[in-house]
Formats: sequence, C-alpha cells, structure tokens
Amino acid sequence: MKERLDIFRRGIIRDNPLFVYALGICPALAVSTSAGAALAMGISTTIVLTASCVLASSTKRALPKSVRIPVYMLMVATFVTLVQYITRAYMMPVYDTLGIYLSLIVVNCLVYGRIETFASRNSIVSSALDALGMGIGYTLAMVIMGIIRELLGRGTIFGVAVLAGHVESVNVFTLAPGGFFTLGIIIAAVNKLTRGRRRGCDFNCAACPASRDCSIKPDKEGGAA
Repeated sequence: MKERLDIFRRGIIRDNPLFVYALGICPALAVSTSAGAALAMGISTTIVLTASCVLASSTKRALPKSVRIPVYMLMVATFVTLVQYITRAYMMPVYDTLGIYLSLIVVNCLVYGRIETFASRNSIVSSALDALGMGIGYTLAMVIMGIIRELLGRGTIFGVAVLAGHVESVNVFTLAPGGFFTLGIIIAAVNKLTRGRRRGCDFNCAACPASRDCSIKPDKEGGAA
C-alpha cells in the first residue's frame, strides 16, 4: 500500500512532469494565459494519460514489440478524440478556449513517456496510480502558471478581478515571452528548493538513445543515479 501511495504522489511534487522534467511545455506555454484554460487542459491531459496507461498496461503482454509504438499512438489518438467530442458537445466555451492544443495532446511527450517507461512494464493498478499522480502534478503546474500569468497580465484569477483597477497589468505575461519567463522562474525556484538534486529515473539507461552523451552516471541497477 505504501509503495502504491508513493507511485501516486511522486508525480505531484518530487517528479512533477512540468517543473522537474519539463514535459508538455508547448501546451503549458500556450494555454496557461489564464487559470481556467490551464485547468481545463490539465484535466483533459490527465484523462487521456490515465486511460491510455491503463489500456497499455492491460495489453502489454499481447502486443509484439514491432507494433507497440503504432498501437500506443492509436490508443492515445482514440482517447483524445473522445475527449474532444465530449468537450465540444457539453463544454463548447472550453473547447473554443483550448482550440488546437486539445488535439495536440496526441503528441504530448508526457503521455508517451509514461506509457513507454512505466505502464508497459507495470500492473494496471500501478499504471493508473502513476498516470493519475503525473496528471495531477501536471495540472497543478499548469494552474500555478495560469494563476501567475493571469494575475500579472490581466489582474484577475479565474476571471475574478483581484488587481484589476488597482494595479496596472503587465501585458507581456499574456504573451509567449511571459510564459517562458514564468516557467523559467518557477523551475529555478524548484531547483533551489530541492538544492538541484538529480532524481533517479524509472527506466533503464541502456534503453535511452541519449545515454552516451548523458552526464548522469547510472547506478548499480542501470538507472540514473
């Protein structure tokens, strides 16, 4: 039970996908101009990630290695399409706000990373907990960025006026440079709080295409130290 709890919570803080591993940066920068849009994107990504990881884990023994990646792509694309249809049918304002970035969950490296490095090698329950933890961590990171950018760029949080009318807004935070600046400051703060410690990976270094150029020495089990 303790091990499964650790699997769930490590993606929220210790191994946060956005602030620690810098996964899914494209939608984070594009959609986090408001807290509401960031929350919607985070929830959508979590749904696709969890459903894909559960399905990948349940079929891992039946999939030959030669067709594994194309099948994973088909799985993710199917769940993204379902989320699109549901959002468009029942939450049209959210669908319009997210726009093309909802479709781009299909190519989100966070989703494929968790499928390949964890779900394809672990049980269904563990894969579901890992995906939920990573999804919640990604959502929290998106919302934090959204709150900061919306507050400084528009003076509101979730559309509610906080600084609007009292402090002049800094419009650059609603643009791409403001997104990069916000993300960079948060990542720097996270690194400072964790003292820049390297975190171990949950996959074998021998399988990584960048292992030859990696500066992190592998531990005794073959993972990153």
